[in-house]
Amino acid sequence: MAKRLSYLLLCMILSFTTAIAQTVDQQNTETGPVNEFFRSDNKIYVAVGILVIIFTCIVLYLIRLDRRIGKLEKE
Repeated sequence: MAKRLSYLLLCMILSFTTAIAQTVDQQNTETGPVNEFFRSDNKIYVAVGILVIIFTCIVLYLIRLDRRIGKLEKE
């Protein structure tokens, strides 16, 4: 069960990052002050990286919490 969940989460994260990369490529043609700010010095990649790290940490925390609750329920 845990392996299935970890594979599922890995697939979700990979598809999420791929979708973000495709959206960033599509948005490169749009102009605007926010887009210009994030595209200057590749700041958009830093923002996307931080979001991926935060999402990954939340998912890992929830998995760990679920395991602890499962152990408590068994006792």
